[in-house]
Amino acid sequence: MPNSKKKKPAPRREYTRDDLKALKAHSKAKTPITKISKQMKRTVPALRAKAHQLGIGLGHQR
Repeated sequence: MPNSKKKKPAPRREYTRDDLKALKAHSKAKTPITKISKQMKRTVPALRAKAHQLGIGLGHQR
């Protein structure tokens, strides 16, 4: 068997107050979620899940 190492999952980071404020501001500004993801260094599904918890929309509206 080749030396295949399993990739460790990234450590979980709590959302700070500043993170939540930024997320709400991006929601109001309708910033694309990929841009938010890169800026906050979080995955798109993680941001969508948190926004859903908070009851806010993210990204463009269909």
